[in-house]
Amino acid sequence: GTQVTVEIHPKDTTPQFFKKLSFGKGPRRLPSLRGQDNKGFQRTEALRPPGGKDLHAYPWDKSSLKSMPVDLQQFEKLDAYALKVNIKNSVEELVKALLKQARTDLEKVRAIWMWICHHIEYDVVGYHNKSQLSSKPIDVLQTGKSICEGYAGLFEQMCSIAGIQCMKLSGYSKGYGYKMGQTFTGDSDHAWNAVYLDGRWHLLDSTWGSGAVDDSFTKFTFRYNEFYFLTHPALFINNHFPDNSNWQLLKPTLMLKDFENNMLHNSNFYMLGLLTAHPETAVIQTVNGKASVSVDCRSATLFTFKLKETDEHGLMTLKKHGMKLDIYPQKTGSHKLQIFAKPSKASEEVYKCVLEYVVECKSVDKAMRFPKDLHQPVGPSWFTERQGFLRPSHPDPIIHTNDGRCSVTFTLGKDISVLASLHSDNSSLTEDMRRRHIMQIHRGNQIELKIHLPHAGNFVLKIYAKKKSDPGNYDYIFNYLITCLNTEVKWPAFPQSYSKWVEDYEILEPLSGLLPANRNIQFKLKMHGIAKVLVQAENNYPLTQSRGYWEGTCNTSGCREVFVMVHENANHSFYSHVLKYEVETQ
Repeated sequence: GTQVTVEIHPKDTTPQFFKKLSFGKGPRRLPSLRGQDNKGFQRTEALRPPGGKDLHAYPWDKSSLKSMPVDLQQFEKLDAYALKVNIKNSVEELVKALLKQARTDLEKVRAIWMWICHHIEYDVVGYHNKSQLSSKPIDVLQTGKSICEGYAGLFEQMCSIAGIQCMKLSGYSKGYGYKMGQTFTGDSDHAWNAVYLDGRWHLLDSTWGSGAVDDSFTKFTFRYNEFYFLTHPALFINNHFPDNSNWQLLKPTLMLKDFENNMLHNSNFYMLGLLTAHPETAVIQTVNGKASVSVDCRSATLFTFKLKETDEHGLMTLKKHGMKLDIYPQKTGSHKLQIFAKPSKASEEVYKCVLEYVVECKSVDKAMRFPKDLHQPVGPSWFTERQGFLRPSHPDPIIHTNDGRCSVTFTLGKDISVLASLHSDNSSLTEDMRRRHIMQIHRGNQIELKIHLPHAGNFVLKIYAKKKSDPGNYDYIFNYLITCLNTEVKWPAFPQSYSKWVEDYEILEPLSGLLPANRNIQFKLKMHGIAKVLVQAENNYPLTQSRGYWEGTCNTSGCREVFVMVHENANHSFYSHVLKYEVETQ
């Protein structure tokens, strides 16, 4: 049953031997590895493991996800052709059909890869009952299912028929059933391939390229994954550790201990353009109740996270090239932390899990218990810039105030109306009062939000916006966390304003919406396009205009409320209410 190739050469040249089943396309170079992998004879100079130009630097240089330049658009026709080929009776016939559209060695490997990834399903039943399972290439082809051994064996044989050098490799993997931080002992648990293209060895895993099994390991779903085709070795090592370390194709090679300790980045991590994550170990210890994680990425990316299934105990900020997350678990013990991401342009709301950590918390920082209304991410970012909030006075997510007052300014890059409200867990503020502790001041395209807190504690400042031309509702944009520890703080709300109070009017005094009784109160208001201004208390007090301001005094005795009213036109007889103040009871 052995196929023998006989060649005749002049006596002064070295004979070239080919592996069986080869069409004999020129000399082969197979690395000398463990006996069972080294089937067949090679020329003497080829008897060496991968080395020299096969090796890639570790850690990853962030250049490319692949180990050689690949233009996926150029493969579109070939990929579509390979998917349509439907031959199940002979491996040779299948390869012959696939190669009709493939010219280069890379195209041949691509056609074989695409066919296997879309036609062979993972055998979840066979996995649990390996004695009944055949991994012979012809059996894998005819049944259309196998485990990793069968995928890698079929790949190797198809390449061999196509005249491409290919190795089946085995080793440890961080695949199904992997637990963070586990150690690997005993026999290898996974198989994959190396192919020889353009004078170098490259790695691929058609099992993982084809799809995924569910958590209970009872159902396989075809879900093509481009990541595992010619993966850069410095990324492949993240979840593939070969029995023979030469097949890492890395310089320096990693020890098994490094592989065990290293953070598992799944393919989503790299396919979404993420580059690095810190810390690089899977288990994080809190320091004084806090743990921090950061991610770097190529382009603007949206993130979210879950600590024990909730995002309440953290503070996440988006950066132009990544994100930063501070976690404050409110219970000691071990907590699972998951981080999700999606491209900023993806409108469909699907976040993919990109990282998992275990956070070990020894002590709890009770001061960092955040209000329930706090939304992630916190603070301004490239995202809020896109919505028109430029040059924030407070780039950080937390604003600390000692006297209970603060002021946040932005330049508005779009023609938008802004709405802001204040939220706190231990506050009984009505919706109206949540807004009245914030005063908007507009100067040209600048907006200032003046905030007076009703009491000490942690507050969420929520900011909403809509296009001025839009009749619809305001959209939530972002929020800040405002903290105040000073228990003396007790600011009243700002005065109530009515619809005739125009956006660029400004109150200079009195700012407090609660006026003392039986006092003379000084008024100074900045308003334009007005004929007369009247302050209505027990009596009416006209304000006089000087240098753009309306000024005057009023007395609060004998009244519970004070109104500011304006005459918009000297010919009109009626006044419009613009502001309302309360007066303290005696």
